[in-house]
Amino acid sequence: MTLIQVESNDRTIGYHHNESQVKDRPFVSFVLLSLSIFLIIALLPLSLLFVVEIIKEYERAVVFRLGRLKKGGVEGPGVHVLIPCIDTLSKVDLRTITFDVPPQEILTSDSVTVSVDAVVYFRICNPIFAVTNVQDYRRSTQLLAATTLRNVLGGKSLSQLLSELDTISQILKSNLDTTTESWGVKVERVEIKDIRLPTQLQRAMAAEAEAMREARAKVIASEGEQKASRALRAASEIMVESPAALQLRYLQTLNTIAAEKTSTIIYPIPIDMFSAYIDFQEKDKVTNPKASSSTLPTLSSSTVATTVIASDGEPSSSS
Repeated sequence: MTLIQVESNDRTIGYHHNESQVKDRPFVSFVLLSLSIFLIIALLPLSLLFVVEIIKEYERAVVFRLGRLKKGGVEGPGVHVLIPCIDTLSKVDLRTITFDVPPQEILTSDSVTVSVDAVVYFRICNPIFAVTNVQDYRRSTQLLAATTLRNVLGGKSLSQLLSELDTISQILKSNLDTTTESWGVKVERVEIKDIRLPTQLQRAMAAEAEAMREARAKVIASEGEQKASRALRAASEIMVESPAALQLRYLQTLNTIAAEKTSTIIYPIPIDMFSAYIDFQEKDKVTNPKASSSTLPTLSSSTVATTVIASDGEPSSSS
C-alpha cells in the first residue's frame, strides 16, 4: 500500500510540472516572434542597401551571378534587385572622360629634346568589354596614350612637330582607338597642349625669326621704292609733255614752303628763264672754246638758281 501511494504521488507531481511548462510555452513563443518582427523591421532599410541598386541615366551595370555574366549582360538605368551573396554588380560611366598625359621628354628625329603635354578625351562604348577585358580601363588608356605619344612624336622632326599639330593629333587618335577597341573604349580626341623647347633653342629660333622679319621688311621697303620710282618717272613724263603741269607743281612747291614756320624763305627760279643763256653758252663753246671757258660762267641745265631772303630781310642769291 505504501509503495503504491508513493508512485501515485510522484505521478501527480510530474503531471503538475508538465502542466506549468505548457502554460509558459505561449509566452516564450510570443516574445521570440515579437523579437523577430522587430529585427526584420529594424534591419530592413539596411538590407535594402545590399539588395536594391539604383542605376543612373548615364550609367550601365554589368551583373554577374555566381561569377558568370548574367543573361542579358548590361542593365540599363532604374532600380535593380540583387540577390545577396549571389549577384555582384559593376557600374560603368558612359560619359566622356578626360585625363592629362604626364609631360613626356621626347627626342625628335633631328635630335632635339622637347617636353610635350597632351590631353585625351574618351568614353566607354561597350561596358561588358570594359569590365571583362581589362582590369582598369582608365589607367590602361592613360599609360597607352603616354607610350603612343612618345612613339609617334619620336619619328617627327622639330619643324613637323611645330607645324603639323592637327595631323599628329589625328595619328595619335587613330593609333589609340585601334588598340583600345578591344577594351570597349572609344577615343574621341587627342590634343597636344604644350611643347616646351630648350632655352638655348628658343633664343636661336627667336634670333632667326627676327632676322627673317628684318629681311622681309627690307624687301617690302625696296618694293615700295621701286613703285615710288615708277610713279615719279610717270609723273616726270607727264610734266615734260605738259609745261602747265610743271608750272602748277612749281606753285604748289611755293605754297608748301610758305606754309612752313621758318625764318628763311627760298624762292626757286625756274630753269626755263636761263634756257636762252644756256643755248648761247653751248654755241660759244663750239665757236670759241678758250674764250668761253675763261670769260663766261658755266651754267648747266641741272643748276637751279634760288633767291634767299634771310631773317633780317636782306636778299641774297645762291646757286
